[in-house]
Amino acid sequence: MSDVREIDVSLVKELVSRLCIEANLYLPKDLEECIGCARKAEQSPVGRGVFDDLIDNIEAAKQEKIAICQDCGMAVIFIDIGQDVHFVGGSLTDAINKGVADGYTKGKLRCSIVSDPLERVNTGNNTPAVVHTRIVEGDKVSITVAPKGFGSENMSALKMFTPSATTDDIVDFVVESVAKAGSNPCPPIVVGVGIGGDFEKCAYLAKKALCRSVSVRNPKELYARLEEQMLQKINLLGIGPQGFGGTVTALCVNIEQAPTHIAGLPVSVNVGCHVTRHAHGEL
Repeated sequence: MSDVREIDVSLVKELVSRLCIEANLYLPKDLEECIGCARKAEQSPVGRGVFDDLIDNIEAAKQEKIAICQDCGMAVIFIDIGQDVHFVGGSLTDAINKGVADGYTKGKLRCSIVSDPLERVNTGNNTPAVVHTRIVEGDKVSITVAPKGFGSENMSALKMFTPSATTDDIVDFVVESVAKAGSNPCPPIVVGVGIGGDFEKCAYLAKKALCRSVSVRNPKELYARLEEQMLQKINLLGIGPQGFGGTVTALCVNIEQAPTHIAGLPVSVNVGCHVTRHAHGEL
C-alpha cells in the first residue's frame, strides 16, 4: 500500500487564485501562435485588419496586466486528484471557491456570477465555480482553470442523434450550429465537440475539448479527419473575424469522444471565442 500524501487546501486556494489571473491575462502560447498564423491565412483585407486589432489587444493585455476580454467568464475548474492524496485544513470545494474569489478580486477581473438564475443577484466575487472532479492514480493534484465567457457559451448546442446518424449528419450539425452562432461568439472561434457518453457527459466532453491544445489532433484517425472536415466547412461559411466576413471563422475544431449506449449517439458543440482561455498547474 502506497503512502498517503497530505495536501493542505490552502495550497489549492493559492493555485486556483493564480490560475484565474493567469488565464484571464495571457492566452495559451499555442493559441496565440495559431491566431498569428490565421492572420497570414486570412484573405479578406478587412479580416486581416480585425486580426491586427485582436493581436494588438493580446499584447496590450500582457503589457498592462489587464484582462484580454471584458467578459472574464464563469470559472470552470477541472481538477484531477490522485487517489493517494488526502486533503487537510478544510473543505476542498470551499478552498476552490476562495481561490476563485481571491483571484477575481485581486486581479481586478469582472465578476459575472449571479447566485440564482431567476433572482439575478450578483455574488460579487465570481463564485461559485463550476467544478469537474476526477480521481486518478498517483499522489498529484492537477488543476486547469478555464474561464468561460457567455457570448460564446450561449451558442452551445446538443443533439441526441440515434445510431443511424452518419458522420455527414454529425458534421452538418456542428457546421449548422456555428452558422447559427454567427458573430455572437466573437470569431475566430475554437470549436469543442463532444461525441458519445450520455446527455451530460457529452456536454462535458465538448467543454473539455476546448482545453486541448489547438495544435494537437485527436489521436484516433477517424476523429482527426472529422476535425479537419468540420474546420474546412466552417471556414467556408464566410463569417470571418468578428463577423466582418472572411476566410477564417474558426481556428480549430477539437473532438473528444466516449463510449455510449447502443441506442444513442449524443453530439454536443461548445464554442470558444478567439480568447479560449485556460491555465494549468499542479500540486
